[in-house]
Amino acid sequence: MTEVPEPSGGAATQFGFRVTERLPNGLGRAGVITTPHGQIATPAFVVVGTKATVKAVLPESVADLGAQAVLANAFHLYLQPGSDVVDQAGGLGAFMNWPGPTFTDSGGFQVMSLGVGFKKVLAMDVDGLQDDDVIAEGKQRQAHVDDDGVWFNSPINGDRHRFTPEVSMRVQHELGADIIFAFDELTTLLNTRQYQEQSVQRTHAWAVRCLASHLELTRQRTQQPYQALFGVVQGAQYEDLRRAACRGLSAIEVDGRGFDGYGIGGALEKQRLGEIVGWCSQELPEDRPRHLLGISEPEDLFAAVAAGADTFDCVNPSRVARNAAIYTPAGRYNVNTAANRRAFRPLDDDCDCYTCRHYTRAYLHHLFKAKEMLASTLATIHNERFTVRLVDTIRTAITRGEFEACRTEVLGRFHGGRNAAQTQA
Repeated sequence: MTEVPEPSGGAATQFGFRVTERLPNGLGRAGVITTPHGQIATPAFVVVGTKATVKAVLPESVADLGAQAVLANAFHLYLQPGSDVVDQAGGLGAFMNWPGPTFTDSGGFQVMSLGVGFKKVLAMDVDGLQDDDVIAEGKQRQAHVDDDGVWFNSPINGDRHRFTPEVSMRVQHELGADIIFAFDELTTLLNTRQYQEQSVQRTHAWAVRCLASHLELTRQRTQQPYQALFGVVQGAQYEDLRRAACRGLSAIEVDGRGFDGYGIGGALEKQRLGEIVGWCSQELPEDRPRHLLGISEPEDLFAAVAAGADTFDCVNPSRVARNAAIYTPAGRYNVNTAANRRAFRPLDDDCDCYTCRHYTRAYLHHLFKAKEMLASTLATIHNERFTVRLVDTIRTAITRGEFEACRTEVLGRFHGGRNAAQTQA
């Protein structure tokens, strides 16, 4: 295990990472991240609880479905209830009654989502569309970036707020997550090459400020467990920018200390996801964990693991669950269609989740048609379990030397059987 040195006069670290197995390609690996609130066996899917809650699901249920860690959104918790409230409650885990490891993002995602109105998109069609003034159809720009930070308009009441690297660090320290991220500028694939270059430089400058602020806050808050800080790699679809960003972040030191790990961020071309993550893995330090922000589709998980990513997060499993979309090994289907009205069988015959052990497709069909809140709860439990279990399966395959066979079997069934779960009802 690589132990992170203790900051002078600061809190004990209780953070480390060790690699336990490697894929033959030398990039993909299994390992263990140690945090003050427990270990995370990697690869691992981190369940997203944006506002200190996985929507519609009890934290106890999140633990029961096998999740090792949860990730919350620093910007949203800063707005409501306030990071100072979470701090007074004892930190994110205590506030939401989650005993395990926690992550918070930096607010960098809102640079894109509020600035240009796009959600996390892997498959943007950018041909002939590059424009630094681009904005999603029907949206208004609610975030404005400058070299010092970002002005945000609150999506709650429209109030104006200022985020800088120092503000993001203060907020995340008050939230108290085990793993936090440096404040970054998240661009889209629609931005021009020139702007992407400027953004990488800006994110690097912000990373230096984040690390300095993080170490100072760590020294001040000696009563708190150590929080690991991850630098965030940007550079969009450009190999030279991604590699340069990785080398730049790896070289940053403040008082002899660098980043504890790294996040791979930004919009990615879906068909090149593995290639882009691979560039980063080749450049980043071997002894630090790598978190890929915002993926959960089976093919993306396999590609990212093979390319060297260790952990992942995404809102998609819970988001689509609230719209009746159900994941199974044979593909994804909608449980609210007529074929499931009298389907008195589990969402997935081979699933071990709470929902599949106790309820039928017919019952969930009824709940969605009746617009009952329980529909979202039961569907979310299943989808999160599907994703967590899939990554657990990938991890086991790595340790057994069966990764490629596992990828062929799982993806062949998932894509070859797409909609089969629906038609067999």
